[in-house]
Amino acid sequence: MSERDGYEPGVPCWVASVHPDPEKAVSFYTDLFGWEATNLMPPELPGKYYVCTLRGRDVAAIGSERGDRGAPSVPAWDTYILVESADDTVPRVTDAGGSVVVEPFDLLDVARVALISDPAGAVFGVWHPGEHGGAQLVNEPGAWAMSQLNTRDPEGAMAFYGAVFGWETDTFDMGGGEITLWRLPGYVGGEPTQPVSREVVGVMVPMSGDRSSEDATAHWSVDFWVDDVDAAADKAAELGGEVQVSPFRTSVGKTAVIADPQGAEFSVSKVGPPGA
Repeated sequence: MSERDGYEPGVPCWVASVHPDPEKAVSFYTDLFGWEATNLMPPELPGKYYVCTLRGRDVAAIGSERGDRGAPSVPAWDTYILVESADDTVPRVTDAGGSVVVEPFDLLDVARVALISDPAGAVFGVWHPGEHGGAQLVNEPGAWAMSQLNTRDPEGAMAFYGAVFGWETDTFDMGGGEITLWRLPGYVGGEPTQPVSREVVGVMVPMSGDRSSEDATAHWSVDFWVDDVDAAADKAAELGGEVQVSPFRTSVGKTAVIADPQGAEFSVSKVGPPGA
């Protein structure tokens, strides 16, 4: 199902970007994906926080800064993982070797959030829902489909995310290289002695090969599904973005990597065989 009404703790639930010019970013993404956007930030408060919708359901956010620090933020897309308490998650992060980029704070009435860096430097958020439980529409054209950790230390990442969120992994060869699926164990009635499923919550890819520059740092990237990858890449370029990796085939479909006009990177994909 592409419509969601909630998420379990440990599952990525939301994606949001930060931009020096959020209005310009809103113009780009609404034209590219057909989103509508509403600024939730009251006029008496600094900054902007646009919640973007598709078919009337929340899909992503575009904001002007990370936290209430007043400092310009580097344009980027952040992935947020749902937790039972942002404040209680911070000690687990530091105990596992990570660090806190932005201490827990209340994002209006939407959620209590914090920005975290794993030991290799990849930044992500934790999300304790208030009035907002996460993306309401996923895995369809114009919506967020998956987040991917790009790192040069997969073993260290497995230890860190396992300690903080209880994630497990399956690693296999995709033909063009090794890929790891992050999985969250599920249980019957909450009893850990009765595992029944392991939900896929993300992907991890080693940073190597011709699509990873030597000075690139570990990072989480976000992927949006589209009807036509080539057309989406062309439109992004027409809107002032830059196609950083031209559309290419994978074992599961077709993908392109794009930077928006302010430099925030994301990918667009379509799953299926050639000509699907």
